[in-house]
Amino acid sequence: MADVTDATFQTQVIERSATVPVVVDLWADWCQPCKILGPVIEKVVDDTKGAVELAKVDIEANPQVAQAFQAQSIPAVHAIVEGKVVDSFLGAQPESVVRAFVDKLVQSPEQKQVAALVARGDEASLRAALEVIPDDPDAVMSLANLLLDSGAEEASTEVLSLLERIPETAETRHLASLARAGGRPQGGDAAVEAELAELLTTVKADDDARARFVDLLEVLGDEGARAEWRRKLSASLF
Repeated sequence: MADVTDATFQTQVIERSATVPVVVDLWADWCQPCKILGPVIEKVVDDTKGAVELAKVDIEANPQVAQAFQAQSIPAVHAIVEGKVVDSFLGAQPESVVRAFVDKLVQSPEQKQVAALVARGDEASLRAALEVIPDDPDAVMSLANLLLDSGAEEASTEVLSLLERIPETAETRHLASLARAGGRPQGGDAAVEAELAELLTTVKADDDARARFVDLLEVLGDEGARAEWRRKLSASLF
């Protein structure tokens, strides 16, 4: 446990969180719930035996940190990993809730191994990571991007198979659309828009053309252009 100040926050929390998750406990001496939560969170973090560290910040004495977290109510607890807030809770919570909060930050040996392999970023390392944890989102997304960048003919099929392992997000939908469209477009948005213009004449009667049109919309990088082509699609269909 460390008492962190405005002056030491960058080093003891932001920089330190690149190595180990840091739990920041925002408190004040006048706050009775803070005094209830404090010993609980200290015990739970201590039980991780160094896998997670605790930084306590008195917001009355350290207004810069309080402002950075936009602290309007305390106790406020934030989990920091690699300089970013990844989880938070407010108020004095029971030990079971605090323990669940902290346990999510503790990486298993397998997760640490995968994180190291993903950090290397080469194809062999990413495939090795997926041998350890087949549905690790970072490994899946990193390998999918790498395969799309390769331009290999078989890449699209493998990318779609990989993405099925993890929950759908806006990013996975974008990569899936790229894969179905045959990879990253040569010629950028101009080439994509030229094909959209050709497809527009057949989308109403041709299901395959309509499906490709929708995929190409996701490939477009310009949101304004994407919205305009969506409007044109609607006009053609209805």
